[in-house]
Amino acid sequence: MRHYWKLLVTCAAFVVICAVVFSTVRVAPLVVSSSDQTADEVTQDIAGAVDLFDAGVAHTITLTYREKDYQEILDDYWDDGEKTWLEADLTIDGATIPSVGIRLKGNSTLSGLTRNGESRRAGAGRGGLPGGGQMAGPGGAQPDGAQPGGAGPGGFGRSSLKAEEPENLPWLVRFDEFIDGRRYQGHREVTLRVAGMGGGGGTTVLNEAVALGALAAAEVDAQRYAYSSFTVNDRPTTTRLVVEHPDETFADALGESGVLYKSISTSQFTDQGDDPIDYADDFKQITLKGSQDLQPVIKLIKWVQESSDADFDAHLADHVDVTSFARYVAAQNLLLNFDDMSGPGRNYYLWYDLKTKKFSVIGWDYNLTFSGEATQGPHDAGRMGGRSPQDGAAGDQPPAGMDRPGAGQFPDGGDGEGGRARGMMSGHKLKERFLASAAFKTVYEDAYRELYQKIYAQNGAQKALDEIVAVLPTVGGYQAQTTDTAVEQLRALIGRRSDHLATDAVITAG
Repeated sequence: MRHYWKLLVTCAAFVVICAVVFSTVRVAPLVVSSSDQTADEVTQDIAGAVDLFDAGVAHTITLTYREKDYQEILDDYWDDGEKTWLEADLTIDGATIPSVGIRLKGNSTLSGLTRNGESRRAGAGRGGLPGGGQMAGPGGAQPDGAQPGGAGPGGFGRSSLKAEEPENLPWLVRFDEFIDGRRYQGHREVTLRVAGMGGGGGTTVLNEAVALGALAAAEVDAQRYAYSSFTVNDRPTTTRLVVEHPDETFADALGESGVLYKSISTSQFTDQGDDPIDYADDFKQITLKGSQDLQPVIKLIKWVQESSDADFDAHLADHVDVTSFARYVAAQNLLLNFDDMSGPGRNYYLWYDLKTKKFSVIGWDYNLTFSGEATQGPHDAGRMGGRSPQDGAAGDQPPAGMDRPGAGQFPDGGDGEGGRARGMMSGHKLKERFLASAAFKTVYEDAYRELYQKIYAQNGAQKALDEIVAVLPTVGGYQAQTTDTAVEQLRALIGRRSDHLATDAVITAG
């Protein structure tokens, strides 16, 4: 100490100076390469015996884990809202995959989750909607399994999911969470879905499957799906919808070179400056991490927010694939999906093509499709439970017993994951400006007519439903009585929507 005291004092002084001068300086991540290559290295790709997303085959999935580990991830979610990973062994169609990661999936869906009869937040899981109301199913019917004054299975306006019934919970499966570089048939992640508001079919999630099938028939970018039996430890077997999760494999099908970004449920799509850290609650980069960054998204947000109407009309095509975007917006209306990019869940991805330097919007999470009115027109704004007439007519009323959510009010009475309040339908600036502009009316209506032909006139939705009905009885855990009721409700809604749109001025103009 006596010999080196000057050096020690100098070092201490340097630390103090750094703390004082730089303590408020934010360190921003920098991209050191503009490569379009992913940094992820796949070291093991399990082939399996059957294509997991062959929708014409009844699949089997078995999950085993230690109960102690399961209770620990429940503790994490209950105490802090954290969805931590649980190590489990998975068997898919006879192929055993040890040490996969699973975690709870969803935001509004989990608002109805109870544990030992208690919900995580006061008022959640006991009816699901402000005022104790519930949403109607297809064509105005009560959701499958719902009772007057109660609610049906899963999510907005449906009965509580129970932690004691893990076979019914929404799960995200990640194959490389505990073993680096592992994939299953090229996939890093898959999801096990639960029913949303008004879709019917309980855990068979008929509306989402039909929506995905109809989108595939219309050649709109969407995820693949299949039905599987699902058994957790020694619990009863259930029928579950397995959906492709938008990961690197999904991104590869979108284009040769691009970046995929996920909109988070707390996303605002508002200008928050140039620092990517400030957008951590808005977007998550899925692909090309380390070689690309969030700057293209930030620039898009700034331009949409700041451009004049004339500039927006003249230069939207410089930033967005307008034809693709028109097809996306038209598809959401046709499928009565109020929870799209402008809905409370902010359910969409952005695909940025590195060659064209343009964005496309990719839909995600279709478990709230077919929950509106069959008479919703091409230019009507969808909302929870039905369309939102522009003239404020009586049809723009919440269901009986339900108070209208105010601005910033979250469906379960909370403020949404991440702490930001959001309105039930607070909109999306890009979509709103696009639909409000006369310059894009023709491209939108052209897309609407094209997709109407494929989804309804050529029976794309009905055929998807027929194919699902053919495979469901062969899946373990199938419940015929409840599913048959949901099938008929959904079939009737599709028929009414097809008939109504056939006479709409937009369709007949073509």
